[in-house]
Amino acid sequence: MVNSMSVAPAVEIRSLRVVRGGRVVLPDLTAAILPGKITGLLGPSGCGKTTLMRCIVGVQKMQGGTVRVLGEESGRPALRRRVGYVTQAPSVYDDLTVRENLRFFASVLGASRSRIDVAVATVGLQSSMHSLAGRLSGGQRSRVSLAVAMLSEPEVLVLDEPTVGLDPVLRRQLWGTFADLAHTGVAIIVSSHVMDEAQRCDRLMLMREGELIADEEPEALLARTNAADIEAAFLALVDNEAQV
Repeated sequence: MVNSMSVAPAVEIRSLRVVRGGRVVLPDLTAAILPGKITGLLGPSGCGKTTLMRCIVGVQKMQGGTVRVLGEESGRPALRRRVGYVTQAPSVYDDLTVRENLRFFASVLGASRSRIDVAVATVGLQSSMHSLAGRLSGGQRSRVSLAVAMLSEPEVLVLDEPTVGLDPVLRRQLWGTFADLAHTGVAIIVSSHVMDEAQRCDRLMLMREGELIADEEPEALLARTNAADIEAAFLALVDNEAQV
């Protein structure tokens, strides 16, 4: 794991403001995300997690503030191969096999064909290489999307609720994959509204109504709130806010 005291942030967010459909989604958000760690974005649906992730990968219009990724302004062409993004809905072609999907996206990304087998092995889809993506289970299709995101060996990997709808065994396998990638120095950003996944993260950014109500390691958060688990800690923070 990377020493956080000696390494510059992989992502720097300063005074970020986003308005969508006339509603302020992110009013004024500042945070830093470190390489070599799994950073969990947790909070209820609609709190701004996906919008924040879209800003990091450069596909969301911002009304104020800055987002810099690996020293570059988010969305710059130079980051195309350095940042991987997995959306909530699998981004694959149903009428192509797993291998055909990966060959297509490898050509788009300019990635080596040798990366295909590495990416497939990482997500454990070797036995499905010749299966049509449209005939795979939801969990398998999500893993194909993850393999696509890993083709260019990204330094930052942004995962928007990647474990939704997956069985516990597959969820555990994917979190093991995330941990392995983080140990190689990749900055992993994972959003979830499932609080029990928080314990698998190195750092937590708890969000509510577009604002960060916590940004710290899980153990520190539990100690500060004197809570037994992350859900209880989140509720304690919400209750404290209501009393202010």
